[in-house]
Amino acid sequence: MRKLITTILCWIIFILPGVASAFTGFVVKDVRLDGLQRISAGTVFSYLPVKVGDTIDSELAVQAIHALYQTGFFKDVRLEREDNVLVIFLAERPAIAKITFAGNDKIPTKQLEEALKQIGLAEGRVFDQSMLDNLELELKRQYNSFGKHNAAIKTAVTPLERNRVDISIKIAEGDEAKIYDLNIVGNKDFSDYELKRHLELAGRGFFGGRESYNKQLLQADLEALKSFYLDRGYINFNIDSTQVSLTPDRQDVYITVNVTEGERFTIRDVKLTGDLIVKPEEMKALLLLKRGNVFSRRDISESNKRISDKMAELGYAFANVNVIPEIDNDSRTVGLTLFVDPGKRIYVRRINISGNNKTRDEVIRREFRQMEGDWISTTSIARSRTRLDRLGFFEQVAIETPPVPGVPDQVDVNLNVSERSTGSLSAGLGFSDLNGVIVNFAVAQDNFLGTGKRMSISIDNSQVNNNYVFSYRDPYYTLNGVSRQFDVYYKTVDATSANITNYASNTAGAKVQYQFPLGEANSIWLGFGYEGTGLVTVSTTATEITDFIAKYGSTYNMLKAEGGWSYDTRNRAIFATDGSLSRVSFESALPGGDLEFTKYSLQHSRYFPLWGEQALSLNLQYGQSVGSTRTPDVPPFEYFFVGGSYTVRGYQPGSLSLNDSTGNPLGGVSQLVGNLEWILPNPFSENGNNTRLSVFYDTGYAFGADQSFSSDLLRASTGVALNWLTPVGALRFSWASPVNASSSDKLQSFQFTLGAPF
Repeated sequence: MRKLITTILCWIIFILPGVASAFTGFVVKDVRLDGLQRISAGTVFSYLPVKVGDTIDSELAVQAIHALYQTGFFKDVRLEREDNVLVIFLAERPAIAKITFAGNDKIPTKQLEEALKQIGLAEGRVFDQSMLDNLELELKRQYNSFGKHNAAIKTAVTPLERNRVDISIKIAEGDEAKIYDLNIVGNKDFSDYELKRHLELAGRGFFGGRESYNKQLLQADLEALKSFYLDRGYINFNIDSTQVSLTPDRQDVYITVNVTEGERFTIRDVKLTGDLIVKPEEMKALLLLKRGNVFSRRDISESNKRISDKMAELGYAFANVNVIPEIDNDSRTVGLTLFVDPGKRIYVRRINISGNNKTRDEVIRREFRQMEGDWISTTSIARSRTRLDRLGFFEQVAIETPPVPGVPDQVDVNLNVSERSTGSLSAGLGFSDLNGVIVNFAVAQDNFLGTGKRMSISIDNSQVNNNYVFSYRDPYYTLNGVSRQFDVYYKTVDATSANITNYASNTAGAKVQYQFPLGEANSIWLGFGYEGTGLVTVSTTATEITDFIAKYGSTYNMLKAEGGWSYDTRNRAIFATDGSLSRVSFESALPGGDLEFTKYSLQHSRYFPLWGEQALSLNLQYGQSVGSTRTPDVPPFEYFFVGGSYTVRGYQPGSLSLNDSTGNPLGGVSQLVGNLEWILPNPFSENGNNTRLSVFYDTGYAFGADQSFSSDLLRASTGVALNWLTPVGALRFSWASPVNASSSDKLQSFQFTLGAPF
C-alpha cells in the first residue's frame, strides 16, 4: 500500500504537470537514457512502451513512466523533450550488497534468509525500502507467536559505492511472556484440575517455572481439549471462544477458554456394511466399538486402523473405512455404520533394490517375505524390513510402494539401503578393563564379497588372552535357511595378569555348527567339535587349582557338543530398541574324554520403546556348570566370572565371586546377572545407529560350588554408559557407582574397552 501511494504521489507531483506542459505531442525521432549505472539500456527498452517513430502525448508519457516504475528498478523517473528527442532521466534503486543479522536466537539466520528471499530481499537484488518495512512487521508477528511480545526490530541501511547498500537487522528478542493463569469456563462434568492435566500450557516448566506462551501450543492445547471430550462421549462439545490478554508490561499472559460440554452419548448399535472380504464376525472382533459403550472418537480411529491394516494384510492396500454416525439427541445415543470399501486388490509388479553397492541382490531378496507377482501384504513388508535390519549390513533400510503408472491394481516395492562397513583389516592397539593392553590383527568380513557369508581371521594378544581364530559362516548353507559355521582356534589365558586366580591355560580346538530355522523368529542349533586344554601353574597358584590338577591331571582332551534354542524378535541386531531375545544353550564335554561336564546358559533380553528415541532394555542371564558322575568337579577354566564392562559395571572385571586361597577371585560354577538400561536420545548422530547413550542399573554375582543362592551376595551398581561403533571396532565407556559394595569388594568406577569385540 505504501509503495502504491508513493507511486501515485510521484505521478501527481512530477508527471502530470510535466506531461501537460512538455508533451503537447510530437513524433519521437530518438530516445536517450540518462542515469543508468547497473541496469542495461536493453532492459529499459524492453519495458518502455515508446519506440522511435511513435507519437508521444500526455497519455503515452504517463504509461511510459508507470511501466518503468513497475519494474521496481527505479526510485525516480522523469521525461523531457529536446527537439524531437525523448530524454528519460532515471534514478536507479541501489543493489543489496550484504544482509546481516544480530540477536536472533529464537529464529535461525538461515530461516530468516529464506524468508527474505521470498519477499525479494536478498544479496544482489534491488533494494526496496517498503519491503524492509514490511519485514519489520512480519518479524514482530513471528516473535509474538513465540510469546516474545517485547521483541524490537531495528534495521539500518548503509550506502556503499557503486550504488549499493548494506542492510543490518538487529533484533532484541526480549523475554518470553509467561502463562500467569489459564482458566476454563463452562466445564461441569470435569474439574479444572482434570482438564489442565492434558494441556501443556497449563503445566509447569521443566524446572518448576511457569510455561511460556506460544500461539502454536495454544492451538494444540485446544485440539487436545476437544479430543478429551470427544473421546469421552461428548459429541456436541464446543469451544465457544478463547481470550488471550497481556498485562501492561507484556510479561504475563491470561488465557480464558469458554466451552460448552453438552451431554454424554453412548453407542446404540454398530453396523458393518460394504465389501467386508472376510467374515463379519472376524471383522467385528477387530472393533473396539461395542453397544452400550461410551462414544469415543479415539476408539473409532483405532477401529478404522485395525480394519484398514487387516485389509492391507490381504492385499487391499488402499482400503477406505468411512464411519457414518446417526445421532439421537433425545436418547443421547449414536448409531455407527462402518462402510468398508476395500478397493482393488493390489499386486506387486516388481521389487527394485538400490543402494547395495557391495551386497548382492540375492542376499537381500532371500530375506524378503513379500514376493513379486503376489498381492501386497503390509505384514510381509514390515517383516522383510526387520529381517534386513537384523542382518547388520545396513545403516538404513527404506521401503516405498509407489503405484505403477497407468495400472490401478499394481505397485512397485522400492527398497533403498544404506550400507555400513561390514569388514575390516586392522592392526593396532587397544585396551580392555579385563584384558589390559591389546595388540590385535584381524581380517573380518561379515558380508564376504557381498554374499552374506562371514569370514574372519583374527589375532588378539593381550596381557591376559592370546586368541588365534579362523571362522567361516554360511547363513544359507541350504535354500531353506540352514546355516553352517566352522571355527578353528587356539587361545591362551594367563589369569595371573588379571588379578584373578593364578594359573594359565592353553586351548586348541575346532568345531562345526548348524542352525535350523523353525520360523521367522525361532531357531535351534547343534554343533560338534574337539578341544584340548592344558593348565600351567605358578608358585602362587591357589590350592583349588592345584588340587584339581592333582586329581585330573593338567591336560585334557575332550569331544564337545553344543546346542540351543533362540527366539529373536528384535528390530535390529545392533542397538535394538524393540522386541526381545530369548536363548537357551548348552555346551557339554561328552563321555569318553578326559573330562565330562555340561555348561548351561539362559538369557532373556527385552526392549520396551518409550517416547521419541528413548527405550528401556532389560537383560537377564543365568549360567550353571555341572560335572558328571565320573568327573564331578567343574574345570576351573569353565568357571563364570562376573564384574566389569560386560556384566556388572563399577566392579573390577571378574571380581564378584568367592575368593580362592590366595585372596583372588576364583570364579563360580553358576552366575546370575541382570541389567536394566534407560536408552536416551542420541546426542551424537541423527539416526542413532552408531552410538548409544544410556543410564543403567546392573546386578550380579558368580556363586561357588559350596555357595547357595542368596540375594545378599548380589552386588549392584548404577551409572551412565556410552557405546560407539567405529570402523575398527567398538568402544564402550561407562562410569558407575556401586550401590551395595562391601569393604572387601574391588571397585573400578570408570571402565572402557577399546578395540574389543562388541
